Amino acid sequence: MLSPRYRCCALGDATTEMRSARAISGRRVLAGAAWRSRQHAVRLATETVGAYYEHPQSEPPRPVAMGQQILKERVAAVALERVADFADDKLVLGIGTGSTTECFIDILHKLKHRIDTTVSSSERSTQLLRENGFSVSDLNAVPRVDLYIDGADEANAQLQLIKGGGAALTREKIISAVAERFICIADESKRVEVLGAFPLPVEVIPMARSHVARELVKLGGQPVWREGVITDNGNVILDVHGLQIHDAIETERRINDMTGVVCNGLFAMRSADELLLGTAKGVVSQTE
Repeated sequence: MLSPRYRCCALGDATTEMRSARAISGRRVLAGAAWRSRQHAVRLATETVGAYYEHPQSEPPRPVAMGQQILKERVAAVALERVADFADDKLVLGIGTGSTTECFIDILHKLKHRIDTTVSSSERSTQLLRENGFSVSDLNAVPRVDLYIDGADEANAQLQLIKGGGAALTREKIISAVAERFICIADESKRVEVLGAFPLPVEVIPMARSHVARELVKLGGQPVWREGVITDNGNVILDVHGLQIHDAIETERRINDMTGVVCNGLFAMRSADELLLGTAKGVVSQTE
């Protein structure tokens, strides 16, 4: 049985504490000169590939990819270069939501003189932009959006995306529809062959939650209510597990047609124009 990805409860907290206790206990058992020597050897063997290995007491060595934060910062820097290459000196810049986008916001001040105003997909991003001295406009008050920068939870070879892990999917989809160009920024872990391993977020009118859940089951999914989460639009989120999405455009349409659905996290009808992926070997650009 699938457990809710975002459900916060006493059982989840207790489980986390137990796992942490076991991990700490395991590391103490392995402490000592022999363990330090072994750990040193492993680090030497893996430094050249940018990986570090952890050794729980009862498990074999497991590789941990180069720090995702580093990859996110690298891809954010390349996205900034894309903004700098834009010819207009009075840019209307669309800003998405999520940890990779926040890395981009952190360095955006370097181009502040080029940006007339911004349009934000969430209250969180709006706050960060204003803290960095940027004007944030209502989408209805701007004549256009020149460029939209946002992350993704999954991306395939067709630049179709799953988004909405941060519950801002509806506003993200609106801004991407308006934008002349949409650049998606992510680390390489988000690149997949088939969409659906990441549970598909669906924003739903609260009174329609159970009805929409039943309809999603008919589609072959296993919806889980993201309890305690209310979107900036005042709605709830169902995360749909168990999907293998081979026809993303058709799936996006079918879910949108369900009564009570506000929006779903498939960005297939309006996919990205460019995907920038942070990898251990550098930032890779993918366009159709």
